[in-house]
Amino acid sequence: MQLKKRKITDKPLLSSLAVLAIFFLPHLLMPCLSDAAGSADRPSPCARIEDNAARLKCFDDLRCAQIQDGAERLRCFDDLAGRKPPAPPESMLAKLWDLDPQNRRRSFVLTPHRPNYILPVAYNSSPNRDDALDFDPNAQANYNEAKFQISIKAKVWQDALKDVLKDVFEKDIGVRGIDVWLAYTQLSFWQLYNSAFSAPFRDTNYEPELLVNLRTDYELLGFKGRILNLGFNHQSNGRSKPLSRSWNRLVANVGLERENFNVLLKTWYRMPEDEQGDDNPDITRYMGYGELWGTIYWNKHRFSAMLRNNLRPGDNRGAIQLDWSIPLSMISENLGNKFSFYIQYFNGYGESLLDYNKSINRISAGFMIAEWN
Repeated sequence: MQLKKRKITDKPLLSSLAVLAIFFLPHLLMPCLSDAAGSADRPSPCARIEDNAARLKCFDDLRCAQIQDGAERLRCFDDLAGRKPPAPPESMLAKLWDLDPQNRRRSFVLTPHRPNYILPVAYNSSPNRDDALDFDPNAQANYNEAKFQISIKAKVWQDALKDVLKDVFEKDIGVRGIDVWLAYTQLSFWQLYNSAFSAPFRDTNYEPELLVNLRTDYELLGFKGRILNLGFNHQSNGRSKPLSRSWNRLVANVGLERENFNVLLKTWYRMPEDEQGDDNPDITRYMGYGELWGTIYWNKHRFSAMLRNNLRPGDNRGAIQLDWSIPLSMISENLGNKFSFYIQYFNGYGESLLDYNKSINRISAGFMIAEWN
């Protein structure tokens, strides 16, 4: 008996294939469906929300889940939630000069100006033998002494002339405001170990300043310009002749930063004095007209360098200072956030007013208040 070939177009076969397709196709495609669409046996959480607006927002939020990059995905969810990203850490110049517009301090609050430190060991291999400790001609300075500095400042006028200069600040000139500061620095050299002459203070420099700080905001060679100080500086040692030293200066300082590195260019002009009352007429010959500071903050360490030069080719004189501050967190975390072990090296002229015309070579060690933590 010869069997007839059944055509594939027979209706029963087509119906069977259609039933199989309808049954299996959803199961084949289910892994590819999005979580937002859900399924019959596992509906999406969004689908259970009755309120139309809330259900729509839920489906909108799920679009962030499709982003592969973790940081971008978190940023997407934060944007939908209206959550602002955390503010970047405040820079050192912003801390010192109260530059953060969102967190400005009140006026008349004492803050650090220059580094505050005490160096019980300050060994000078070339002490100044020209000047007596006082009026005793037999007094001689020891090689080792103690050195310490106290430096504070306070803002006495915040946003000076704000209303008068409002139109100027609104223009894109790189200045966001003006503050007026009073500062005071005292640097002392103490012959602590010179018991033969009652351990006197060999020299103390008193340095009050009036500074008008322009809060700047501009880009220069990859750095961000943050401050411009203009002001008056007086420095003296409070001694009587022949040990008296003093000078008055008009100063202009520029501060720039890039990440954890900042640069401070300090310049000055010495105000003239009459010849009879001038204790040190040649001081600019040794101190020049400015100095350059560079500071790096890394892992709670502070590395700093100062360069100074009189820029006179035929009579060139200058100074260099190198600093390294090491955190004390290995002893105590709380102690390390406030103080650091401090090593300082100085070579050249002008370490103190009494020694402005004497080349000094000194290595010192002690402790510094870690105001950058």
